[in-house]
Amino acid sequence: MARIIGGIACSHTPTIGFAVDGDKRRDPVWAPVFEGFAPARAWLEEQRPDALVMVFNDHVTSFFFDHYSAFALGIDKSYAVADEGGGPRDLPPVPAHAALSHHIGASLMADEFDMAFFQDRPLDHGCLSPLSMLCDHTKEWPIPIVPLAVGVLQFPIPTARRCWRLGQALRRAVESYPEDIKVAIIATGGLSHQVHGARAGFNNTPWDRQFLDLLEHDPEALTRLTIADYAELGGVEGSEIIMWLVMRGALSAQIRKRHESYYLPSMAGISVVIYDNEARPLPIDKAAEQRAWIGHELAGVAALQGSHPFTLARSLQAYRLNKFLHGLIRPEWRQRFLTEPESLFAEAGLTVEERDLVRRRDWDGLIRYGCIFFMLEKLGAVVGVSNPHIYAAMRRETLEQFQATRNAKMLYSVTGKEGAAKLAWETPGQG
Repeated sequence: MARIIGGIACSHTPTIGFAVDGDKRRDPVWAPVFEGFAPARAWLEEQRPDALVMVFNDHVTSFFFDHYSAFALGIDKSYAVADEGGGPRDLPPVPAHAALSHHIGASLMADEFDMAFFQDRPLDHGCLSPLSMLCDHTKEWPIPIVPLAVGVLQFPIPTARRCWRLGQALRRAVESYPEDIKVAIIATGGLSHQVHGARAGFNNTPWDRQFLDLLEHDPEALTRLTIADYAELGGVEGSEIIMWLVMRGALSAQIRKRHESYYLPSMAGISVVIYDNEARPLPIDKAAEQRAWIGHELAGVAALQGSHPFTLARSLQAYRLNKFLHGLIRPEWRQRFLTEPESLFAEAGLTVEERDLVRRRDWDGLIRYGCIFFMLEKLGAVVGVSNPHIYAAMRRETLEQFQATRNAKMLYSVTGKEGAAKLAWETPGQG
């Protein structure tokens, strides 16, 4: 079974990435930053974890306020480097442990954390500033990650207690993963700082040190503080330190602190802490119980004939094709699809199999491949095939056979100005 070997808590200020990229290790102003991270880097090299769960927040780079989530889990196979306004850093794409992500996502949902899931989103300094200090990345990253983004910028944000409980659920998720792998939890953010208003530049070193002490010895006490308490003590932006409670909640009560450093160069306290996890084995296999709990909501669905639930794994597998079909909501994409589909296929990077499925309008094949039905009805609206035609084709029936099973013989498609007028209602469902 998977096990959590320990946790690292560290700041994620963009100055850390600046120091790495500029190789400031010999500059006396920047040297303490490198010295603080060095033991954590050595710990990762010594422990050789198979995956890192990175708890961080995006800085309105890949996530905007048109859809802002409290907790968002990355389920992709790799992540690009974000451009935060000055061009992307010269870093390789970060590999990810997608299978572990999917398991964690299913477990957290089973434990009633209403997660958002993301793919095809680059990572900004919230994740990559500390990661670039912790790992050698000359050619490629040595450890795949599982990115867990926490929405701490637009209030209301999750409470400290909710982050603690998320950490506890994360522990159950990781420890029930069936492969024998080692996992480290890395929490980023903090310490005291505020970057807006007349209070910009606020710091509180005594609070920073008290927080570090409580995190080690009495973390549940920190869950009794409100976000207003965190803002008063550590600055409004400093309240992001609640993300460290996700890491601490994922560890056992018994830990051993390997290292702790603190440095306040300018706007934010930069700290690095390492904890060895010293969890004791249980006499009963609770991991198997958790796996059964994860699967109980969908138990038996796979046995339902002609049913293909749109799981995280299927979403990842067919992401490129679903994204291509989703583009049909844009008029210019629709027009190009109708007039120059082959060039559009090439531009989207569709595989030979994916192109063939779309060309043949193989509705059932598209579903089996991993497309979600709501992309199929968009394609149908564009090529003039009604929804009932698609339903019939997926059942390997004629339209008449399918309609015979309905209470009313209706033909329809998605609503819109263009749809009904261009539908060729007698067109068979298969191309």
